Amino acid sequence: MSDQEFVSGPALILRSLASHPERRAITSADGAEISAGDFAATAYRLAHELLARGVGRGSTVTLLTGNTPEALAARYAAGLAGARVVNLYDGMSAPVLAEIVASVDTTALLVDAERYAGAPELLPLIDVPTVLTLGPDGTGIGEDAIAASATRPATDPAVPLGPGDDIGIRHTGGTTGIPKGILSLHGPYHDMFHVDFAGTDDEEPPRLLAATSLAHLSGVLADVALQRGGSVVLQRGFEPGEVLAAIERERITDLWTLPPLIYQLLDHPAVGRTDLSSLRRLDYGGCAASPARIREALKVFGPVLVSLYGMSEAQKIAYLTAEEHTRFTDDGPLPVGRPFPDVDVEVRAADGTVLPAGEQGEIHVRSATLMAGYWKQPELTAKVLRDGWLDTGDIGYFDADGYLYLADRLKDLIIVVGGHVYPTEVEELLLTHPAIAQCAVYGVRDDQQAEHVHVAVVPAPGQRPDLEDVRAFVTANKGRLYAPEALHLVDAIPLTSVGKPDKKRLRQALAD
Repeated sequence: MSDQEFVSGPALILRSLASHPERRAITSADGAEISAGDFAATAYRLAHELLARGVGRGSTVTLLTGNTPEALAARYAAGLAGARVVNLYDGMSAPVLAEIVASVDTTALLVDAERYAGAPELLPLIDVPTVLTLGPDGTGIGEDAIAASATRPATDPAVPLGPGDDIGIRHTGGTTGIPKGILSLHGPYHDMFHVDFAGTDDEEPPRLLAATSLAHLSGVLADVALQRGGSVVLQRGFEPGEVLAAIERERITDLWTLPPLIYQLLDHPAVGRTDLSSLRRLDYGGCAASPARIREALKVFGPVLVSLYGMSEAQKIAYLTAEEHTRFTDDGPLPVGRPFPDVDVEVRAADGTVLPAGEQGEIHVRSATLMAGYWKQPELTAKVLRDGWLDTGDIGYFDADGYLYLADRLKDLIIVVGGHVYPTEVEELLLTHPAIAQCAVYGVRDDQQAEHVHVAVVPAPGQRPDLEDVRAFVTANKGRLYAPEALHLVDAIPLTSVGKPDKKRLRQALAD
């Protein structure tokens, strides 16, 4: 497709909204309903406002935003203007956010009501040409861009863009040091709207509940839902009781979440009395899942679970459909699925040899949706991108039927005396112990740099597991090598801002 024929993803979304202006598009966390026409007009006007302030192709718009309609509109507006978009994730410290703001060459910082409270701590640390709010704030953070745009045209500014133009920089989780910036382009993002996203081509438009951050996959799935004539219901964050209530109240059809958050839904007392019949898809991924708890979720939610395996560097890699989940109802591991039709996946040995089915190795991926590279880090890019293939850093294997299984992240490998321990394998086993409700396994180095297996455990109600019992259980089922040397009873497993077990915080909090 030539640049003259190219239509950007944000333009596709807003064209779809503007073509049916009366339909409800967005429901805010406070219950306000916004029509497709009104939302599209806000985004178009904001795009013109950004252009008038010097934001355009090659610029960077950085968003200090939460799960708000304004955040979505700002992202689309920046895309229409030709700017790359960067999200500042909640839960990161102000100094880390300031380094990100500087590293991406921010042209304009936009702040919404959900993040006004944190802006005063960040602003003295950054030097940005333009700081604007997305609505009135009353604290002097910056001018209200939405109010300023009220007289701008509610039309597409038609900035010429091509598939090779930058659309955004996503950052890795950020649990250690300064996150890596992952540069993505308009072409792969545009193509996402023209493929079946693991079975999303349904007759009824989707009603997506965005209960996790729009800065991550919930935002991508919101884009897909809106472009396909659906609607998005926003929540400020993931609270299991509110999620269950919203599914019933809003007749939600689609929900994305991470495995630990699925467990919270399963353990919530309201789950058994909630009408879940509207759900067509419960997508999950982002970190390792317990097969036992996923099978429990299948019984509670029905055959609607879809496993999505991907990463920021590669977008989509593999998926396991709702129907395919029924093939793996017996005990044993669950695959993450088969590769998407347009994705090549190889499992390789350390020397690069492609391994046959059944043999475990490093997962490498090739597709048109791979990142363009790490922002301003060509040497790091060259380490993971070679000859069109991405080294994911994941460990896994294929079975004889072409299903891909994950063992763990290579970086999460615990090297102990006598061998290697993959935390996921131990976590899956421990979750079958009757006294354990949740757990996280991680490595701890001593002063000799030797690693030791630790486990943080949330006890099941009325239970108090001890180290000797857990060690004996693991030794009996996996062997002495895997037995934890320390057990920490905790009230909850802390999660990162994207909902993954925060093992860095566990190490710090339980260091003694």
